[in-house]
Amino acid sequence: MSDKFREPVKKEPWSIFKSLVALVLVVLCLWGAQWQYQRGIDRHARNTVIEERITKSSIDLDSATGALPDYEWQKVTTTGSFSSDKQILLRNRYNEGKYGYEVLTYFTTVDKRNLWVDRGWVQAGATATTPPEVTQVPTGIVSITGRLRLDSSLPRGSFFALPGKGQGLVSELNAQSQLNTEKFYIDLLEGSDASLTPAVTAQLPELSDGPHMAYALQWLFFAGLIIYGRILIRRTR
Repeated sequence: MSDKFREPVKKEPWSIFKSLVALVLVVLCLWGAQWQYQRGIDRHARNTVIEERITKSSIDLDSATGALPDYEWQKVTTTGSFSSDKQILLRNRYNEGKYGYEVLTYFTTVDKRNLWVDRGWVQAGATATTPPEVTQVPTGIVSITGRLRLDSSLPRGSFFALPGKGQGLVSELNAQSQLNTEKFYIDLLEGSDASLTPAVTAQLPELSDGPHMAYALQWLFFAGLIIYGRILIRRTR
């Protein structure tokens, strides 16, 4: 067929712009894949550390405070006394589908370290105005064993305070008492007094690697779709 009868090739409008948009989207997908991949690596490393440390034998708290990050989640033992009038109930805590609270009680070691001890989960009262049944802490000096937890402050979020003597919200209690605590707390596991062993201990985080690797592959798949789509659009012109 003569060239004069051939249909002229139409130039694709905004070709460079479309290619640049596709390139930007591909870069974003690759960034998303890398981000999810790194999150998966970090989570796996965290889980490995937790699984390793929770199986170790307990050590004295004083031995751990020199390098706290190296001992988080490991069992530690210390001696001191609880302050039953300085207590926090963190709401929105569930156990086997039941609503309840996490109980944190102020603790002072024999060497005058002040910290919070998570004494585990308790079920909420029958009504919103009914306080939960919280086991009273023993008076005097006791020994406790629990998992060392790092935190820059008390657990954040919404909470409802029921101090032992009705002083009000925890923020008011801290302001009035000028409480100062260490930058760590302890998830109580057991104590020298039988009443200290929680019926439901503070839960460990979920030790699974999560869906991050699958999400990373998903982002790579999206990048491939964008490249394929751009080629297909160009070919149809």
